[in-house]
Amino acid sequence: MKALSIAATGMMAQQTNVDVISNNIANANTTGFKASRAAFQDLIYQSMQREGALTSEAGSTRPVGIDIGMGVQTAGTVRLNTQGGMVATENQLNVAIDGRGYFSVTLPDGNQAFTRDGSFQLSPEGEIVTMQGYRVEPGLVVPENTTAVEINEQGVVMAYVENDPEPVELGQFSLTTFVNEPGMRPVGNNFLLATEASGEAQVVNPGDPGAGMIRQGYLEASNVNVIQQITDLISAQRAYEMNSKSIETADQMLSAANQIR
Repeated sequence: MKALSIAATGMMAQQTNVDVISNNIANANTTGFKASRAAFQDLIYQSMQREGALTSEAGSTRPVGIDIGMGVQTAGTVRLNTQGGMVATENQLNVAIDGRGYFSVTLPDGNQAFTRDGSFQLSPEGEIVTMQGYRVEPGLVVPENTTAVEINEQGVVMAYVENDPEPVELGQFSLTTFVNEPGMRPVGNNFLLATEASGEAQVVNPGDPGAGMIRQGYLEASNVNVIQQITDLISAQRAYEMNSKSIETADQMLSAANQIR
C-alpha cells in the first residue's frame, strides 16, 4: 500500500504552504514586501498497465492505463511582483517606485543588492543611505545646511542650501530592472540579489520605457492581501487534515489485513 508515503508527501507540501503563507502574513506591513506562493508538482507515476497496450490479436489497444502517482513535491516559491499601495509619509527622503524597477544598494562586501524599500536616511557625511547605513547608488551626497530636498518623478535630486533660492542638482537616482524578477534571491533586510535565473541587471532611469516613476514623500506598502492569505491558510489546513486522514485510513486497512488469520 502506497497511501502512507503518498499522504506523507502531501502533509509535507502543505506544511511548506503554511510556512510561505505565514511569512506573507508576518510581512503584511513590511515596506516594499512582495508576497510569495508555493508552487507544487506531482511526483513520478508507477504504471501498472500502459495506455495503448495491445488487448487482442486483432490490434485493439487499451484506451487508458493504470497509473498510480507517488505524491507531490514543492516546485518552488513564486514571488508575486504586483504593485503595492502608496503610503504618504511626508518625509522628503522617503521615495517609492511606481512601476517596475529596484534601487541598487552597495553592501559592505562590495556586492550589489536591490530593494523596493525607499525609506532612506542620511549618513554622518550626508550620503543617502538605507536604514542599515548602506549606500544607495549612485552615491548622492546632500550638502550641509540643506533646508529642503526635492526629488522629481525622474529621480533627479535637488537641494536647497541655506537661503539660496536656486536649488543645487545633486544627481539622479537610477533604477535596475530584470527580465525575470521572480528569479531574484531574497536575503532579508528587504534586499534581493541577482542570480542566473533573474538575468543580468539593466540600469535605467526612472520614467524610461519599462521603468517606474519616483514618488517623493511616499513608501510602497506590502502587496500582501491579508484576507486572501487567511483564506489560503484555511485551505492549506484542511488539505493537511485530509492527508492526515488518508494516513489514518491506510493504517486501519493495514491493521485489518494483519488481523486476518
